[in-house]
Order: sequence, then structure tokens, then C-alpha cells
Amino acid sequence: MNRSEERPDLTRPDAGTILVSRWNVSTPQHQRAAAEATLGEWDRADRPDAMLALYALLSLDGDHVLYYAQWTDDEAHEEFVRTKRPELVRRIDAGVPGIERPGLTRYRLHRSCRSDITTRPGLVVGVRFETDGPVAQKALADLVVERLEAERVPGMISANFHLSKDGTKVLNYAEWTDEDAYHAFTAGTVSPALRESIDEIPGVRPKLGELAQYRMYGSVVNIPAG
Repeated sequence: MNRSEERPDLTRPDAGTILVSRWNVSTPQHQRAAAEATLGEWDRADRPDAMLALYALLSLDGDHVLYYAQWTDDEAHEEFVRTKRPELVRRIDAGVPGIERPGLTRYRLHRSCRSDITTRPGLVVGVRFETDGPVAQKALADLVVERLEAERVPGMISANFHLSKDGTKVLNYAEWTDEDAYHAFTAGTVSPALRESIDEIPGVRPKLGELAQYRMYGSVVNIPAG
């Protein structure tokens, strides 16, 4: 394993499951302490080979840390949760008390739209929609990806649509060059048109989605032997 601040390889083929969880905190100082303690514990932990990567992102409003984890499969993660996670979390809470954990969602990556921009993202935007099942999930993700591929939005590095395995959520993990590019997009013509199209898809709730903005803090990434 290796501590890193690199952007995630969101399309790595061996990631059979993606675990996204939000840890609520009280202040920006609490936020950084929680992220640092978590990455430190994972870096030192006896991890299974199935754990591929863990990324910690800080919300710009300072009230939570978003963790994006890639594992080879759900079974390996569930075994870790049963046998080793309680002690890992206990050590984190001993050093950084007061973290609230609403739970995690299991996703799989469905489709991505990527530009030719190679710079590291200055902003990550997470947009989550609630859906009534796999049909609505796929309709939403496919519509937005196809529209973004046709428009080629300036400053958008990638948009990565994840479908929850229970059919109830869609997460767009979107990378942007900076906040100005993202705000130009939301103020332009493409974003309102997308919203109108999303409004017409049955089984998508809420229509505008739940949005949060982040900056990458750090990661623990599996470096394969050899």
C-alpha cells in the first residue's frame, strides 16, 4: 500500500464494487483530523488484497468527509467488516471522537464521459439522485453521459455515473479543473437543458439531485506486486 494524493483511477477493471460513505463532522478542523486518522489507520492496517484503494475527499463546506473505496468484491469487504473493521474504527474514534457515520452505499460504475484534459482536478462534484429501480438508474445515467459527450463542456475532466446495487441511487462523480469552470457550466445553457430532460425520466427523485463539492485530501492505494 502507498499513501498518495493522486486522483482515483475510477475505471480500473478489477474494482468489482465501489463503496461510498459520508462521515459527518463538526468543523473543518475536525474534518481534516478525521480524514488523516482514517487514512493513517488504513495505511497501517492488515488489509486484504481485495481492498484496492480508499480515497478521502473533503467537502468544501467543511461538514463531512466523503470516502470512495474500491474493492474487488462485496464478499471480501463484508468479511473485513465482520472481523477487522470494528477495531479500526475504534482506534479512529479514540483519536478523533464525535464522527457520525450514516452508512455506506454499494455501487458499480456504469458509464464515464472523459475529456482530453490531463491536469489534476481542482474540484470534485458529487451529485446523487434517488431512483425507483434499475430502469430509471440506467435511463438517467445514459441520458446525461450522451448529452455531455455531445456537448464537450469546457473545464469538465470527467463525469462518472455509478449505479447503486439496490437500484435506489445514481451517483455522478464529476471532476472539474476548478470551481470557475463548474460555475460557468451551471450558469450556462447545458445544465438547465439537462435538468429539463432529467425531469422527464420516470422514477428519478429528487429531480435536481443532492449535490456537494469536494477537494481530494489523500488516499491509500494498492500497488500490485511485480
